[in-house]
Amino acid sequence: MAQHKSAEKRARASERKRARNKAALSKIKTLNKNVFSSEDKTGIDAKYKEAVSALDKMVSKGKMHKNTAARKKSALTKYVNTVLAATK
Repeated sequence: MAQHKSAEKRARASERKRARNKAALSKIKTLNKNVFSSEDKTGIDAKYKEAVSALDKMVSKGKMHKNTAARKKSALTKYVNTVLAATK
């Protein structure tokens, strides 16, 4: 347990940041799951754009490394392209 005032404040701030980061990462997982579970051509495009936008926001805020986001976007793009090609 923290003994000094500044250490107690850092502990509170760290807990707030942890909760915020956890919520953001959970949102990314949910958006990815929505894209991967979608198999219809009409709705997948909007879900894909929303997921990519959220990934870009996470990178710009420093909550995710840019290469991690690029890897996730690549997987999403690959899946979306296979779904769109299969429905043609």
